[in-house]
Amino acid sequence: MRTLSRLGALLLALAGGQAVAAGPGPAEGADARFVDRQALDGADPEILRSAGFEAAHPDLQFRRLGAEALQAGRLEDARGYFRRAARFGDKLSQAAYAEMLWEGQGGPADRPLGYAWMDLAAERGAPLALAHRERYWHRLDEAERTRALEVGQAVYAEYGDAIALPRLERTMRRVANNVTGSRTGWVGRVDVSLGMDPGGRTGAPKRGESYYADRYWKIDEYVRWQNEALRTPVPEGRVDVGAPESLPDGD
Repeated sequence: MRTLSRLGALLLALAGGQAVAAGPGPAEGADARFVDRQALDGADPEILRSAGFEAAHPDLQFRRLGAEALQAGRLEDARGYFRRAARFGDKLSQAAYAEMLWEGQGGPADRPLGYAWMDLAAERGAPLALAHRERYWHRLDEAERTRALEVGQAVYAEYGDAIALPRLERTMRRVANNVTGSRTGWVGRVDVSLGMDPGGRTGAPKRGESYYADRYWKIDEYVRWQNEALRTPVPEGRVDVGAPESLPDGD
């Protein structure tokens, strides 16, 4: 039997992917195994999985690659992909990386560093990341807490929102400026060819006003869009139980 943690349920709900079956497997014990792809607030999945969109949103691209590596049992690769997504401010990938550090998946366990990364994942106040951060803190001894505060400074210096979001914005702007139409934000009646998604499928063209919606390309709107979903309550998870059994009288 297995119960999904609240963080695992959050990752699954936001990713819009399928959970790895409970039971032994390469990702056993890692809530982060549910990280697959973004599916927030009615977003068009064909847009989000398209090659052009992912090129402009490396946070989502590397999160997807991390999820695929994790589910395939390539845990060291998954660590690397989640860390690359984290450079662009992806809070789900930061939480996934924290879990892998805490559990020792894909490399040595490092609980103080895992705490520092979960603290980073909670930077915008996502309730479940905050809860996991506090759970981690209470499990650290005094020496580990001291080290967690020390290593956390370097983590924030490279991956905190103040650094990571301008890095993401530059990438988004560079790709967006290649669209036919105005560079001031209006894309007119342009149809956007999605090309092939990571699975080799080609989607139908999308209207430019849909593909280049502000919530996908303006950093403040993009972060607000993600934050709304990060704060969305999700179920506790599911427990699989066996068939009922009859007990003798008195038991």
